[in-house]
Amino acid sequence: MTRHLSPFWLNRLLGIPASTPLTPRAMASTLRVAFCPPQEENPRLDRFIAALREAFAECGVTMAEAAAGGRESRVEAGTALIAPGRFADGELPISRVSTLYNNLIVGVYDEPPPVHNGQTPQETLDAVVGKLAWEMVHLLIYVTETSWTVCSMNGGITTFDTPLPEPRDVLESLIPKLTAQVVPPRDGELELRPGSLDTGAPEFLKFAADFVECGRIWAKNPRFMNHTSRESLAYRNGFCRKIVSRYLDDRSGMSYGFFARQLPVKVAPAIETDGGGSASPVDGQSLAPVTIAGKRLLVPVPGVRIVTTRSGCRKTAIDPRHDLVEIGYENGRAWLATPGGLPEGLVSKPSFDTLTIIAHAVGNAMISSILLALAPGSRFPGLLERFGCGMTHWHHYPDEDMVPDGYVVHGFDNPPVSCSTPQSAAYSLFGKLDALERALEEDGGLNYLGDVHIEPGHGTNVVGTRSLAKMAMFLNADCCVCSRSEG
Repeated sequence: MTRHLSPFWLNRLLGIPASTPLTPRAMASTLRVAFCPPQEENPRLDRFIAALREAFAECGVTMAEAAAGGRESRVEAGTALIAPGRFADGELPISRVSTLYNNLIVGVYDEPPPVHNGQTPQETLDAVVGKLAWEMVHLLIYVTETSWTVCSMNGGITTFDTPLPEPRDVLESLIPKLTAQVVPPRDGELELRPGSLDTGAPEFLKFAADFVECGRIWAKNPRFMNHTSRESLAYRNGFCRKIVSRYLDDRSGMSYGFFARQLPVKVAPAIETDGGGSASPVDGQSLAPVTIAGKRLLVPVPGVRIVTTRSGCRKTAIDPRHDLVEIGYENGRAWLATPGGLPEGLVSKPSFDTLTIIAHAVGNAMISSILLALAPGSRFPGLLERFGCGMTHWHHYPDEDMVPDGYVVHGFDNPPVSCSTPQSAAYSLFGKLDALERALEEDGGLNYLGDVHIEPGHGTNVVGTRSLAKMAMFLNADCCVCSRSEG
């Protein structure tokens, strides 16, 4: 996975620690789990938990001490907590962990998942998120006589047709979800520039119109899951309500998918080298060593700017004055600019997918530089310089005829991690380089216009030279008949 770009440069370009596990085996080797003692007798759950323990052990997962009740015996940060069965209000598993963000809790239940025929995708998502909020867990596992099902905060639902968990399924599907937790951008990760986004500037207004039209088109598609309001959920008590609010960083709810426009950026051609060239910055830009299509290149990486939807807004009814923000990244520093004059009570927060959005923008700039060196006749660099790139993310998967010409599909075989994780951003950048290499092999890269990044168990990113509105028209030509299977 790191054959094009080293972990050192992944850290240098995106701030992702070089030690971040990117494969299921590496994830398993870093994972530590503990098990809550069950509160009631349940033979089916007992058998399932015993098989899950064995599968974890076979995968190389570290087992921590069982989590007893009480503040003094909370499991340490970084430990995933498996909680079988129902718990009384005063005994919820969340009272047994040390941190809100660094202890993922998995509820395991002897019942079918809350999924029914006839539900819309939004209704299914609301049902899953409602269960997560009521049980105060991050992941749900439902066990029946013949199968077990994992439901995630992404709205992803994965069913295995075996009564007990098999080590391969645990390794390839469950462990990535336990290792890479959904976490919104935290304070200090972005330099905040409140009120600095000029929503009346001509350049902004041009892009804003594209967002509005894009949302209008997607509004007709029931498969675009739009928003689950925090206030629409049922909670056990006021404490649980406060915990959910804090976990979401005071967002009004969970909105699914994003639209983004990378602003035009001009790049310099990559420099071919024999491997002994200097990687020192030039004109303030890092020169990242990239190996692609059998060539070693030093790729200039400029700063990038992206206008994108704020977290929690309704993507299908965008108000450009309030619902758009600008993010930027340069020399390892990320920033967030919000509009001025926001209505009282409106919280303008960055998308959970902020690092993934930045990874796509950085990757587009690197691809443009590589194409200028290896395929001077390619249209992509000129289009990026004049118009930028559109980015569309939604929580389903396109059929083959929904892939535009010139866009290369990648990501099918990646581990199923959630949004907001460093792994998701890493797969975005590495996958783009893989897609470019395939384009270079097929036609010299001349027809490359973008990529379609499949995120198993999560959704799809479509990133390329079409505007958001034109991409929305293309993807909704047949009302977006999408697959619900993982990957």
